[in-house]
Amino acid sequence: MSNRISDKFKELKSAKKSAFVAYICAGDPDYHKSLESMIALDNAGADIIEIGVPFSDPLADGIVNQMASARALNAGMDVGKTLNLIKAFRQNSNTPIVIFTYLNPIYNYGFEEFHKEAASHGADGILILDLPPDEQKINNELCEQHELVPIRLIAPTTPNNRIKEISDNANGFIYYVSREGVTGKQTKLNDNLDQQVNNLKDLTDLPLVVGFGISTPEQASTVAKLADGVVVGSAIVDFISKNNESEELGNELRKFVTPIIEATKNI
Repeated sequence: MSNRISDKFKELKSAKKSAFVAYICAGDPDYHKSLESMIALDNAGADIIEIGVPFSDPLADGIVNQMASARALNAGMDVGKTLNLIKAFRQNSNTPIVIFTYLNPIYNYGFEEFHKEAASHGADGILILDLPPDEQKINNELCEQHELVPIRLIAPTTPNNRIKEISDNANGFIYYVSREGVTGKQTKLNDNLDQQVNNLKDLTDLPLVVGFGISTPEQASTVAKLADGVVVGSAIVDFISKNNESEELGNELRKFVTPIIEATKNI
């Protein structure tokens, strides 16, 4: 099925380039600067933007992303405003958007209603961190995607038979968590990342995007040579945190992220 995500990966594959996937938390530090950050990432050349739904108990996130959620919630951000943020961004951009969320906030909003509104507002995919595919399959109300492409996570500890099962229930791309633990910037990549990625390529035909801890142009370049995409999240969120009072946040963020994006393309 054709969608903005699959079309983007086809375009990049044809150009022999890797995708740059940028993550921010919706509403951090507030609605308007969050939109400004999305536009800045888009203008810098991000291929896909992951937008996190702020949540009070983000178990898979490190301290940087936890604080981003807290700032967004304190600024009054909620699920409905996150959808409005996507709609506002979509008015002037065709860049694919993936919603990054836990089940609780969207289930309380109304699972079916959320998916319908997200798709109609311009979102393309969804990654629900704490909803395993086998659990989803036994709950009919959680099965309908309503045009949102289901993105799945795979960890270094995931056995091959489980990887195959997860991949069979995914679309768009596989998000490979490059290390155990929570999100956060790292000083070095896993030594056996190349072996892990090659193993995954033997088990799925979906594009492989690697994230969790990538924060420098050098790291991004290394991963781009191995995988179909690179996710940078905590480094971007940390930059927003340190510059959130700046009237030039968008321009400064664009300058910050441009060298990392360029590193994923010069492979």
